[in-house]
Amino acid sequence: MYLLPAIDILDGRAVRLARGDYDAVTVYHDDPAVQAQLFEEDGATWLHVVDLDGAKSGNPDNIEVVRRILARTKLSVEVGGGVRSLEVADRLLDAGATRVILGTALVRDPDFAQAAMEKFGPDALVAGIDAKAGEAAVAGWTEGSGMSALDLAARMADLGYEHIVYTDIARDGMQTGVDPHAYADVAEAFRNPVIVSGGIATAADIRALAPIADAVEGVIAGRAIYEGTLSVADGVAACAGTYQVSDALEAEERPLTIEDLEG
Repeated sequence: MYLLPAIDILDGRAVRLARGDYDAVTVYHDDPAVQAQLFEEDGATWLHVVDLDGAKSGNPDNIEVVRRILARTKLSVEVGGGVRSLEVADRLLDAGATRVILGTALVRDPDFAQAAMEKFGPDALVAGIDAKAGEAAVAGWTEGSGMSALDLAARMADLGYEHIVYTDIARDGMQTGVDPHAYADVAEAFRNPVIVSGGIATAADIRALAPIADAVEGVIAGRAIYEGTLSVADGVAACAGTYQVSDALEAEERPLTIEDLEG
């Protein structure tokens, strides 16, 4: 399990949306490339990037911003938002992205989803499934698809996809914690571990995934990092199973023992 700090790009800036609402935007950094570098300096090895403009328009509106991130860091980067053609996926992979996330196209153009798998292979692709009340959402979370998220996950597994990001839209950007059972269900339908997205507020939320650790590949965190309830270092350690409390307010106090004094 590994941590993927998130950078959502809107109008060239690093932002977060509350529950996918484009009218509820918080700007966290004017330069996403600098923000990515800060994440790397704090111990991140992966980065999750979403072009929110592209997710709505269907065009890679912020591909140059993505290029700057990739040029400025050595992070492994997965990128999504508006990837609805082989040409766009090619451009992102040529720019240095490790993986490209396909979202809306999985529902609207299953032939493209299959063609992408045939051309790029499972290591270069991620099935991005965003769900509201169990239904897969499309077009930057603005529309329902009429398809069950679990059915879509199973379909992607049949096509050969091995990586999946599952976002619980109701929890995304809200820091309300995670529902481990929901991710376990997705992993079962997908027949591969899932990347958890939505609701992470503290390292405790990551630790809550321990009972389903075999079903989790990675954990995406955004707002919690930006607003200071989760540090990148603690998130990385929690994912690795070596979490150490760094905030004195969270530390559990206990009396000294003879062993402490003699050690």
